[in-house]
Amino acid sequence: MSVTVIVSLKVSDFDQWKTAFDGHAAARETAGINATAYRNLDDEGNAVAIGTASSKEAFIAFFTAPEMQQVQKAAGVMAPPDVKFLEGG
Repeated sequence: MSVTVIVSLKVSDFDQWKTAFDGHAAARETAGINATAYRNLDDEGNAVAIGTASSKEAFIAFFTAPEMQQVQKAAGVMAPPDVKFLEGG
């Protein structure tokens, strides 16, 4: 059973972050993660990604890998993300 993941990020520039997000679609797919990026209309510095992963553990392993940490930094992520894991009931 997959989990739904909501990731809220503080970014310096949404378009810069979105370009990096889009550039890693294949890596997400390989990791079993399907996500869509959103811009918070009330806060231009807030990017949100909502998607699914095969498990909480699989998402954490992908998202915290050293190469993903570098990708996030280069994409202008300015603070640790707020991540929520949801399970259908």
